[in-house]
Amino acid sequence: MTAAKQSITELYELIKERQIQPSPGSYTDYLFTKGLDKMLKKVGEESTEVIVAAKNPDDAAFVLEVADLTYHILVLMVERGITLDQIEEELASREGKMSRLKERNSINKY
Repeated sequence: MTAAKQSITELYELIKERQIQPSPGSYTDYLFTKGLDKMLKKVGEESTEVIVAAKNPDDAAFVLEVADLTYHILVLMVERGITLDQIEEELASREGKMSRLKERNSINKY
């Protein structure tokens, strides 16, 4: 039996609901109870795991780590009161803009 497909929006809303109405014993409740420092630590750990997985040929492991990082980023967003709409707006505002790297002076090796 396959699990039902859950969108990032649905996951975000579930995390938001768990913040308001905690589910004792859930991992999400654990993160909200431990607070911002624990959330930041997990985002850092998951970011590192994504980097390591990206260097290996196993796509399934990479997908798993990206999913873990996405979940922890969503928890952090809910904690900070940042919405998915805000992220979408920021990404949309970048469309068609030239890279800021072109505006930078050359970086010397030494």
